[in-house]
Amino acid sequence: MIIDIIAGARPNFMKIAPIINAIQSAKKSGHAISFRLIHTGQHYDQKMSGDFFEQLGIPEPNVNLGAGGGTQAEQTAAIMTGYEKQLTENPSDLVLVVGDVTSTMACSIVAKKLKTRVAHVEAGIRSFDLDMPEEINRMVTDSITDYFFTTSDVANQNLKTAGIPDERIFFVGNTMIDTLLKQMPAFLKPDFWSDLALRDKQYMVLTLHRPSNVDSPTQLKALMDVLENFSSDIPVIFPVHPRTRNNLEKFGITPKHVKIVDPLGYLQFNYLVQHSKGVITDSGGITEETTVMGIPCLTLRDSTERPETCTIGTNVLIGTEPSALAEKLKDLVAGNWKKGGIPPLWDGMAAERIVKNIINLYNL
Repeated sequence: MIIDIIAGARPNFMKIAPIINAIQSAKKSGHAISFRLIHTGQHYDQKMSGDFFEQLGIPEPNVNLGAGGGTQAEQTAAIMTGYEKQLTENPSDLVLVVGDVTSTMACSIVAKKLKTRVAHVEAGIRSFDLDMPEEINRMVTDSITDYFFTTSDVANQNLKTAGIPDERIFFVGNTMIDTLLKQMPAFLKPDFWSDLALRDKQYMVLTLHRPSNVDSPTQLKALMDVLENFSSDIPVIFPVHPRTRNNLEKFGITPKHVKIVDPLGYLQFNYLVQHSKGVITDSGGITEETTVMGIPCLTLRDSTERPETCTIGTNVLIGTEPSALAEKLKDLVAGNWKKGGIPPLWDGMAAERIVKNIINLYNL
């Protein structure tokens, strides 16, 4: 059996790395299972060098479709055209997609039209916010998926509500957490740690990239004003997204107290998070990692596709009002924050469950 594993952006590789390792282990144990790693090239990331793949313990991609750049439609078309040629010339038995990026949706459509089965890892998660491109990608992918590998009971229920039968839903846990737990001993102190005189649990980490927070000069300035006032007492470290950096410059916003640093690699960023007092973010994946590491997290969004990070974990959804951010920061500093727990099956074994289920489905 040959599985095409699709990845298009750096976080995708964190999610597929443990699956590749589990496939390699199963093959060594005598199961007739192998994979091809297909990088669509959706995002170019200069940090994705040979060292990046070596750290994750996976080979470099077998194929890079080079489909980066352009509008949403142009990128979707480029990925579909490139992957259709690849899959036609080199058929596989199963196409495995992860998460909710454009590559996930585009390759799923190609696979189904070429009568190849699709497995979706992180199936069933929903924000119910159609202003998010990722939500459209999730909905389209799940509407044509054959096998659904889920991270939570909420995701299971979303799929059942949509009419997916139980025998096609497999609650396996979270492969991103597999990678986090495996890599935790290798986390690296960022180069600027000493220069900024950072101390354990004595600073905050900030990430911002969503249009609702960074594309409006009024909104971005109001958020930065709150953080400027706060960071005069407690340092706020801001590994800034290139798009956000451009907007800060375009809008003439020049923070004095918030410490802007370049984007960090996986091992350095998670060291920074692990040793922080808390995280302020509008990301989804970071809320999962903070939940497992027990780090307080304030999410600057009105909805989340990962509600278990709020109901079980350390995350609080605070909306996008700057006044709400100021209030919650006071609570955090005062120690008024929930301890949180870890959702079921977020134990580092999700990838093994995925591969075990595939082996059983195909009688390998």
